[in-house]
Amino acid sequence: MADTRRLVDKLWTYAGVLRDAGVGVLEYTEQLTYLLFLKMAHERAHRPLKPEQIVPEEYSWQRLLDTEGVALETQYTLILQGLGRQPGMLGTIFRKAQNRVQDPAILKRLIHDLINKETWSGGGDLNGDAYEALLSKGASDKGSGAGQYFTPRSVISAIVDVVRPTVEDTVVDPACGTGGFLLGAHEYASQDAARMNPEQRQHLKASFVHGVEIVDGTARLAAMNLLLHGMGDAKGKSLIEVKDALIDDPGRRWSVVLANPPFGTKSSITMVGADSKEAREDREVERHDFVVTTSNKQLNFLQHIMTILDINGRAAVVLPDNVLFEGGVGEALRRRLLDDFDLHTILRLPTGVFYAQGVKANVLFFDKKPASETPWTTRTWVYDLRTNQHFTPKKNPLTRGHLDDFVQSAKPGQPREESERFRSFTYDQLITRDKVNLDIIWLRDESLEDLDHLPAPDVIAREIVEDLTAALEEFAAVADALEAKETSEA
Repeated sequence: MADTRRLVDKLWTYAGVLRDAGVGVLEYTEQLTYLLFLKMAHERAHRPLKPEQIVPEEYSWQRLLDTEGVALETQYTLILQGLGRQPGMLGTIFRKAQNRVQDPAILKRLIHDLINKETWSGGGDLNGDAYEALLSKGASDKGSGAGQYFTPRSVISAIVDVVRPTVEDTVVDPACGTGGFLLGAHEYASQDAARMNPEQRQHLKASFVHGVEIVDGTARLAAMNLLLHGMGDAKGKSLIEVKDALIDDPGRRWSVVLANPPFGTKSSITMVGADSKEAREDREVERHDFVVTTSNKQLNFLQHIMTILDINGRAAVVLPDNVLFEGGVGEALRRRLLDDFDLHTILRLPTGVFYAQGVKANVLFFDKKPASETPWTTRTWVYDLRTNQHFTPKKNPLTRGHLDDFVQSAKPGQPREESERFRSFTYDQLITRDKVNLDIIWLRDESLEDLDHLPAPDVIAREIVEDLTAALEEFAAVADALEAKETSEA
């Protein structure tokens, strides 16, 4: 842990140096990703046992070590461009890569003083944890914008502990960001690695996880994150696919889906579902596997996850509150979820968990079942971790310990018991609620009745901002729907 902290502090110090030179946190982490990969490839090519040449010699780390001044900047740019044309993991990490460090002196310090003095290709763990910690640090930087791609690791850990992926599973995240869910699933499934056979260990390394990410820069961070933690092959097929997951049915099914799709009201494309209605955007895609047509990203991601989940597979997906109560297509989708899937658990997350303001989120846990004449959901358990709970990303962050009671209460394979924060509701109770509203509240909000329980003024102010931001998001969704309706009728 001390070595990891030392390395993170060292990496972050250089982030400050580059920020002064006009390079932001996200761009800095990207440049580190390029250089770390080249250094790892260099280490692997010169190791005493089974040396392996991963990158062509003309794009090697040694070329950077042997160059100085303006020539170093030129050489670095040529290497990025050349590797961006390579297949597999190389192509994913260097796809559309650009040199953002325009000062040759700073670039030299980055190469010689920071990267070259450390060993990075140890197969994961120490330096993998350092890289993951750097991503976490970047996500907490308000000005970087990195938080939108980063799910708090305490939340990921709790979700994975409830889903319990094993080496027999295949795990996908269709909006993987920097790969946190994939890392969490791999770590959990690796607990019994000592008792696995060679085929299982190979599956865990090469085919256990799969991620999809639409943003090039974020996809490269995810690919590097997996590689540093011992997943994938630098010369093989990338475990991270760079595309819009909503474009089409990939044709493949997974036994586990873990996801925190991007929050927002509009999709980047026009969706046409089985109901033949159209939600207009830039371009049109027909998804006959979708139940409803909407431009709402979260509803479309939920439909996509319902599609790609294998029979008897299990999913956990982070979704904002509006997915639980929105009428129209939202209601139709919730009915489908209750009937064709077993929606067994909902976790109401507290505010202040995510770095983006205005986010009130939940985790929906559901299993896909074979076709049936009767609804698969018989009882849904709701855990309320929001009422009378106040967290902030920095001053009072949500830790794994805060989620222990939920994990213990919701673990599969054991009898569930109701408690103050954990209640169950039958299918009949849910389906008869107005609009099949799953945004269920039963706890008394103490802050509304007792001034002694009021949170600190800064927490109240933040929650007001979050409520207003969420309300504006809902107004925007209504405006988009009205605009789409007028366009279709014109």
